[in-house]
Amino acid sequence: MKYLAALLLLGVALLGAPSAPAQSLEERKELAAQADVHREELVNLVHETVRALQWHTTAFFRRVYGEDFYGIAGTGIVMDKSALLSSIENSREKYTIFLATDVRIRVFQDTAVVTSTWTSRGTLDGRPFNRQSRVIQIFVYGQRGWQAVASQETFLVG
Repeated sequence: MKYLAALLLLGVALLGAPSAPAQSLEERKELAAQADVHREELVNLVHETVRALQWHTTAFFRRVYGEDFYGIAGTGIVMDKSALLSSIENSREKYTIFLATDVRIRVFQDTAVVTSTWTSRGTLDGRPFNRQSRVIQIFVYGQRGWQAVASQETFLVG
């Protein structure tokens, strides 16, 4: 009997609790459109990342990667933003192809987790290479738009 009374009181309390105001159809449409724009921006950033790596240009990374960036290369080397810029500028790799595919995005308020597959071919010190890796990048949305704050690349064995 006490159990039933407690359940009844809980039900009354929940029914009387104020609920969040329902979003109008227009508000839901606006939020969905905004989410689509953010996803498109993030997909573009992934493709710009591999293009900047392919051409060894650091301007993109200076603009889009946060000052507190922390990344792990496919070789396991840990890099902050300055180490990343240095490795790009001093890279001896010459790419004939560099693609990002299978881009998947999860947005959580102002944070996005982006995964993709990177495929590259080229030469390193005259020796050909052909590699594929899975990459996870973490972006945070702020006053300057999306900023990369962390990444990890894992080479796939093939």
